[in-house]
Amino acid sequence: MSRLIVVSNRVPMLKPGAQAAGGLAVALSGAMQERGGVWFGWSGRTIPDDAAQPEHPKTVESGGLTYALVDLKQRDLEEYYGGFSNRMLWPLFHYRMDLADFTRVALGGYYRVNKLFARMLAPMVQPSDLVWVHDYHLIPMAAELRAAGLKNRIGFYLHIPFPPPDILTVLPNHADIVRGLAAHDVIGFQTPLDVENFETYVRREKVGRRLSAGRFVVHGRAIRVEALPVGIETKAFAETAAASGRNSLVRRMRESMLGRKLIIGVDRLDYSKGIAERIQAFETFLTLDDSWRGRCTFLQVTPKSREEVPEYAAMERAVAELAGRVNGAHAELDWTPIRYVNRTVGRNALAGLYRMASVGLVTPLRDGMNLVAKEFVAAQDPEDPGVLLLSRFAGAAAEMDGALLTNPYDVDGTAGAIARALDMPLDERVDRWKRMFARISEHDVAWWRRSYLEALEGDAETSPTADRLKAVS
Repeated sequence: MSRLIVVSNRVPMLKPGAQAAGGLAVALSGAMQERGGVWFGWSGRTIPDDAAQPEHPKTVESGGLTYALVDLKQRDLEEYYGGFSNRMLWPLFHYRMDLADFTRVALGGYYRVNKLFARMLAPMVQPSDLVWVHDYHLIPMAAELRAAGLKNRIGFYLHIPFPPPDILTVLPNHADIVRGLAAHDVIGFQTPLDVENFETYVRREKVGRRLSAGRFVVHGRAIRVEALPVGIETKAFAETAAASGRNSLVRRMRESMLGRKLIIGVDRLDYSKGIAERIQAFETFLTLDDSWRGRCTFLQVTPKSREEVPEYAAMERAVAELAGRVNGAHAELDWTPIRYVNRTVGRNALAGLYRMASVGLVTPLRDGMNLVAKEFVAAQDPEDPGVLLLSRFAGAAAEMDGALLTNPYDVDGTAGAIARALDMPLDERVDRWKRMFARISEHDVAWWRRSYLEALEGDAETSPTADRLKAVS
């Protein structure tokens, strides 16, 4: 069995005996422990700009895995991560052309760090290894590794949306970005729409074509492109939620609700998540349907993120002020409509809060997948499940056919959907939940990992399996 080399911007180190916290750590730690290999990426530390860059990554053994960690100079971090990755690619790939900020300096930093990573990683890769590169920070990685002489199978997975060509071509170096994608043997996207956008781009820009299901020629390379939606540890998360009654935070929360209905939203602080629009929709719901005043509470959990990017600090203030304004206008002495928590909540407590909630609000303006939607469904009590209210612009909407779909830009429509969710009869709630739970149980994170690695290990000429086609249809 081939070793697995995982390359990501940040490396989520797993301490001995600890459980993976989520995301890539959950998805890939098991496969790496089974196969062996290396997890390579930025250490999270910076070194002064005038310091000498180490020639080799720092190698750490922890939790049965090998990690190769690279410290970045402050300038490199600002240009590669804070600059081009998060002030150009992130907004543009989330359809926010108005927020994209392109500079040649940041672009240079982006390619410089990818070249640095490739130079440090290449000597560690054995001829039979599989290399799996993750996300928008590292699109040029395969091209840099191939320039260093590697002939390994190299795959790439994009965790965020892939935009349509009319948006992508706003990027001055869009041609180089797509050429970098085509240097991989397998490109994985979250949804069929992402694959469709990619195909439209290569056809419109005359740089490639589809050959058959899953097979493309792009910039003269035969590659495989598939929609493989990422999943969660469904069974484990459901078990955690079922046992969450013992969690002290969950107990305190239940006692404080005094029998009121709980509506919950959980999002990293980001403009793509539609948090302000969601709060406005909740306020509209309270205004239009005063029968629910004092009978429900909206809990919004929003951990801080990317505090080094100025736009995020401003967003944090704006969202907090909005929540405060709504509470000031609608609160009673014994009832606060919105509880806004600007910090991380532990996995066990979060599972219990999901299970307690009557409605899960997952209403991003644009999202690659949004695993909160799947976690909310997994956490529900099968006998009395809550209702998932889901943005049609989340990747999860392509799978979660039991959700109430809403347009987050339509504040009045979302307010009406909240009312419908709270009033939904038990038999309809159970039917909707069963369909979604069956889906996320069959296509969990293990399915996603297995399906991708099968594609990466297989011959580039092989078409996707019938099961995989069914999974993304």
